[in-house]
Order: sequence, then C-alpha cells, then structure tokens
Amino acid sequence: MMQNVSFKSFEEFLDFLPEDELKVTEFLRKIVFECIPDATEKLAYNVPYYKRHKNICFIWPASILWGKKKTYSGVRFGFVSGHLLPDEPGFLEKGDRKFVYWKDFGNLKEINVELLKAYIYEAVLVDQKLAKKSLKKPKKSPVKRKE
Repeated sequence: MMQNVSFKSFEEFLDFLPEDELKVTEFLRKIVFECIPDATEKLAYNVPYYKRHKNICFIWPASILWGKKKTYSGVRFGFVSGHLLPDEPGFLEKGDRKFVYWKDFGNLKEINVELLKAYIYEAVLVDQKLAKKSLKKPKKSPVKRKE
C-alpha cells in the first residue's frame, strides 16, 4: 500500500490532520475557492484536488504519506499542469517531476497570497486551453474491417 490512510469523506480527512497542517490546509482551500468559485473539490489519493474541466491543483499535507516515510513538512500546494505555467520568479518547485509543480508551506506566514493567487488564475487559463484543445480533437472513426 502506497498510503498510510484511506478517507471516506472530506471531514474525515480534516479530522486526521495535525493542527498546524489543518490551519494551512483550510487557508489554502479558502484561496482556491476565492480564485475558482466553480471548482469541484474531491478527494483523490486521500487529498483534495480541485478541477473545472481537468484537475487544476491539489493540497497535500505532509502527514498524508505517499510511500512509507514523510518526505517533506508542512502542506504542499501543487499544480497538476505546472509545466505549462509561466514561472519566471522560480516560485514553484518541480524536483524530478515532468508535469506537476508545487510549493510547500510550513505555516500561514510563508504563504504569499497574491503570488499564489496569480499562479492559480494562470492555472485556470491553462485548464480552459486544455479543455478547448480536447474539444477540437477529431473523434476517431470506427475501424472498418474488410470481410
């Protein structure tokens, strides 16, 4: 098993978090809904993901493990298509990932709200572009077999 938990509801997820991660998670969640009021929130991999057309971002507290040990502290705010976001200031981290980029926050003071909101708004634009592209793709016609 890759994870240390399995939540059936968002409330169960929040109840599991230590106080410091809970405060950061709830604050980040508030920012997401300010920026994307029509976002759908769902638990995937036992953490909240936010989407409109496709997954846009997620909030991953460090106490929700992926694997057997904790690899960072605080709360990770990730962008599913981070590789498509302009990141001139080098705000986001990518490690060895190709697509998902993120920023870790240890406490509320570390969150630059205006900068994070700018990235979220940019991620919404990327989501809209990706949705338009998938609409333009021609549907594959059924393969006709010769008899």
